[in-house]
Amino acid sequence: MFRTAILAALLAAAPMAGHGEDLLQAYRQARAADPVLSAADAARRVVREGVAQARAPLLPQASAGAVFDQADVAGSATGQNRSRGVSASLNQVIVDVSKLAQLGAARAQADSQDATYRAAEQALFVRVAGAYFDVLTATDALANVQANEDAFRQQVEQADQRYRNGLSAAVDVEQARAYHASARSNTIAARKALADAREALAEITAAAPGTLLSLREALPMDPPVPADPQAWVDAALANNPLLLAQRATIAAAEKNIAAARAGHLPSLSAGVGVGRSAAWPVAASSSDGRTVTTLGLVLSVPLFSGGATESLQRQAVAQRDGARDELETRRRRITRDVLDRYRSVVAGIGQTEATHTAVDAARKALASTRVGQGLGTQSMTDLLLAIQTLASTQSAYSVARHQFILSRLLLQQAAGAVDEADLAAINALLQ
Repeated sequence: MFRTAILAALLAAAPMAGHGEDLLQAYRQARAADPVLSAADAARRVVREGVAQARAPLLPQASAGAVFDQADVAGSATGQNRSRGVSASLNQVIVDVSKLAQLGAARAQADSQDATYRAAEQALFVRVAGAYFDVLTATDALANVQANEDAFRQQVEQADQRYRNGLSAAVDVEQARAYHASARSNTIAARKALADAREALAEITAAAPGTLLSLREALPMDPPVPADPQAWVDAALANNPLLLAQRATIAAAEKNIAAARAGHLPSLSAGVGVGRSAAWPVAASSSDGRTVTTLGLVLSVPLFSGGATESLQRQAVAQRDGARDELETRRRRITRDVLDRYRSVVAGIGQTEATHTAVDAARKALASTRVGQGLGTQSMTDLLLAIQTLASTQSAYSVARHQFILSRLLLQQAAGAVDEADLAAINALLQ
């Protein structure tokens, strides 16, 4: 319900993307090369093998062996006694509550790791989108400060020309040069920030990004659906994979408690053995050279283990209690994150609209100030400040637009519902 409404809103007004590297391409590169996701998958496969290892003692156990002995016997007629034998055995656990509980714990741990891997998958969507939009934001920032620097350079030239013609004071020239020098410093810093943002994206995708598609001007500025923050919290508490992973960890801890308590219980197993032996000189045994089959039941009753069983119980209980506390910590953190991200989306609508209005107003103010400065009603300081204000509002508008899109994605992630379709919807807004 949550993702469907957002996808419909994003796709409804989305044009076809133009030429260039888009968000989905970056994600697919990251999916194939990101070491963080690969490590999460390796951890999942490691834990899955624990299920097979916990199941193994409950399955039939077969073994075979062969033996050859030779003994020197002083005073015997032959001087040596020799024997040989072969044997095979098959054993099967009939009742062992502890091992069954350990198998249940291993399965719960595997479920926990599967949920952790899903959380890593969802985190990858957000990491790629965040790095992609950081590049776009840094690109816009560089364009803005570069334009700002160019505008101040023009003012330096104009101020110098007016001073030479006796139309202004030297202070106007120096003031324009100060603003231009500061703008040049900002341009250098913006180039560095853009290079770092591109490297951050390359760190995830393992490929240097090319020319990235940017957000189109008109964006769907719709609030979250449903418009009830508690509904988003409820969805997150039910579906967030980090919470699901922690609940499975608690289930595994409960099974470990049961396994520890079962250390006091008896176990029952059945076995069958087949053997054949021979000795020479020939022994007087009637079974010599014959195949002997043995069937039996083994009842094992633990009596005392030095206190290890009780210690394992206390340890398992403490681990369960710690897992419950961690679940509560995560539940509170996720509740806070959902509410914060919901508010970020709502606030982002107003911030984007406000900064867009500020850009329009700053453009008009700059144009008016230029006219006024030519007429002598506005000072050089007024003009320089107007140029700086326009650059500042343009940067704020770029940040607000990109953050609004990311806030939607972060809200979906907190609710445990983000997937590639969400990236596709954002990708459709690129041009």
